[in-house]
Amino acid sequence: MAKHKVTFLPAGVTVEVDPSEFPLGSHGAPGSLLDVALANAVHVEHACGGAGACGTCHVIVQAGAENLSEPTDDELDRVELAPGNTPDSRLACTAVVGGDVTVRIPEWNRNAAPEGQ
Repeated sequence: MAKHKVTFLPAGVTVEVDPSEFPLGSHGAPGSLLDVALANAVHVEHACGGAGACGTCHVIVQAGAENLSEPTDDELDRVELAPGNTPDSRLACTAVVGGDVTVRIPEWNRNAAPEGQ
């Protein structure tokens, strides 16, 4: 199976993921942006533990939106409530990677001292 590149901005971190290895961790949908981020030491807030219930893992897709799973109505409802949402916003916990993608983690979502560190 082909590997996919996932880039997280503004950190400028690009990782290659192999979908046959999903899930990478235990947060969010298997192969989600949150799953990929946390497995590669890229912090994304996720107050609900990646259950898609809070919107704190909101990211903005800069490129490759067509390479993410289709958003559900529930996801779109949560994104609509996220601060600073845009038409390109997704929840990192529910957007599953299916190809190369670049996302921006909003400044308000970058915690300088994540829990457990």
